[in-house]
Amino acid sequence: MSSFNSQFLYSVTIILLGYILKRTNLLQQKDGEALARIIFNITMPCLIIVTFSSIKIDGSLILLLVIGIVYGLLLAAVGIFVFRKDERKVKGMLTMMIPGFNIGMFAYPLVEGIWGKEGLKYFGMFDVGNAFVIFVLCYVIGSYYSGDDIDIEFKKILYKVLKSMPLLTYVIICLLAIIGIHLPSYVLDVSGIISKANMPLSLLLLGVYLNFSFQKSYLKKIIMFLSIRYIIGLGVGIALFFLLPFEDMFRYTILVCFILPVAGSVLPYAVEFKYDQKFVGTVSNMTILLSFLLLWGMTNILM
Repeated sequence: MSSFNSQFLYSVTIILLGYILKRTNLLQQKDGEALARIIFNITMPCLIIVTFSSIKIDGSLILLLVIGIVYGLLLAAVGIFVFRKDERKVKGMLTMMIPGFNIGMFAYPLVEGIWGKEGLKYFGMFDVGNAFVIFVLCYVIGSYYSGDDIDIEFKKILYKVLKSMPLLTYVIICLLAIIGIHLPSYVLDVSGIISKANMPLSLLLLGVYLNFSFQKSYLKKIIMFLSIRYIIGLGVGIALFFLLPFEDMFRYTILVCFILPVAGSVLPYAVEFKYDQKFVGTVSNMTILLSFLLLWGMTNILM
């Protein structure tokens, strides 16, 4: 069995373990919320510290950040156009979900297992642009269409950005790298120990949140949403993969990121803006399964 297939098999096993633990009530939804806080506030920032501590910022890495933002804006524009005839709340919910990707919890464990720290550097730079899309663009869209009274509070947006430990860690570590300051070896050693928990915890969390039930009335909107997101993602990703004159890891990053699941923040946004939480949760789960299958197929074809 190839190393890529082995990594996917290990990942599936851990995800299924999380799902079984939930189904047997050994873990509950509230445990998943606590697990998510540990990942976002502790293990993922530590992984970023270890991965980016020796990074050299070059033009291609900056370009990944820009691509992450531009592609998010493109998807948002497509969503607004395609769902323009739907009622305001439905249009807001669907358009809010289209841009933004689940890189931290979903992609990082797989990338770390397949490409190691080198791969994480590329995906991390894309994720910086993706963070802008999630915390600014998606939030603004969700807020704008959530009611008849348009009241976008920029203080709330700034608060969400500043509260994101992974994003703040990205920014601080990259700034330190640019000005040539290196973290003490003790900090890197401790971060390295903690970061090893990020992969299994993230995969367990995906299993805890998996839900295979959905209402039949959702089917038409789900098919339309998935078609837009994945047809555009595959089309643009494959085109850039073959056209861009950059190293393989850069092109793999673009190809993989464009077919990742929807951002994990869409569910909290759905709660805040009073959208259909069950629909949002159902679509999130379906993108996790679909993205996993697509990534498995791509790695076997391209690697």
